[in-house]
Amino acid sequence: MSDEELTRAERNEVFTANDAQRAGIPVRNVMKDDFAYEVPVETVPLPSMGTVYSTESPLFRQETIDIKAMTAKEEDILTSRALIKKGTVITHLLKSCMMDKRIDPDEMLTGDRNAIMTAVRITGYGADYKVEVDCPACGEKSKQAFDLTELPIKRLNLPPVAEGANLFEFVLPVSKKRIRFKFLTGADEAELATVQERKKKQGMTADNLVTQRLMFAVQSIEGIADKTKIATFIRNMPARDSLELRRHIDNNEPGVEMKSWMDCPSCLEHSEVRLPIGAAFFWPDTDR
Repeated sequence: MSDEELTRAERNEVFTANDAQRAGIPVRNVMKDDFAYEVPVETVPLPSMGTVYSTESPLFRQETIDIKAMTAKEEDILTSRALIKKGTVITHLLKSCMMDKRIDPDEMLTGDRNAIMTAVRITGYGADYKVEVDCPACGEKSKQAFDLTELPIKRLNLPPVAEGANLFEFVLPVSKKRIRFKFLTGADEAELATVQERKKKQGMTADNLVTQRLMFAVQSIEGIADKTKIATFIRNMPARDSLELRRHIDNNEPGVEMKSWMDCPSCLEHSEVRLPIGAAFFWPDTDR
């Protein structure tokens, strides 16, 4: 045990289980030893199967990752005003629940993050998700109950341009230009939200989400990787090219299919709806 570690222990400073293990100190599991209870650990499939992460990443070729069930500590994270204001509450929640602390949730594909987020919610509050949705047939709102365990996982079937690369190719149908694009990560989504929020504060319209998302996704056009030139092309590309590229990305993006079926109490139609992810997702049966 080093002098620094001894000093920290003597002063009763923050001394983690990992610190103790490195120092050769036996670690007692209070929950298990004193209360005869262990926090459950679940294995969650990764929709990307780890094929898009670099060989240096702990996620490389990982088809599953382990998470621990939500506890009161994670509820503290969910209610942290500072994290909510910064927009990092979900990242901190995922980090807290994932067993492998080497994993950075912001580097994960959005679809992988959503799979983990859904699994974390199920471990904390169960699979029953009650939320208000609009009927696609008549437009009436109604409270519906969905089973989160029934949401299908859409696995990655599109081969990347190279192993361990989040990079894929697509040829635009009208202009015939060869596009290389990536699936957005948690960091990309956060930056995109920041850009949109900044525009709102500057009094600018934030209604160009379609082109903004494509600017984040597209990495090169016919080998040209200059971001300014890519942005110019995206803003002026044929509408059909834009539509087909977005369809291709959406149809192949790995993740959890946040869709299910509802029976409308007003028109009695049985329709497929997209599940909204609001406050009720992590705070079931409340009015938050």
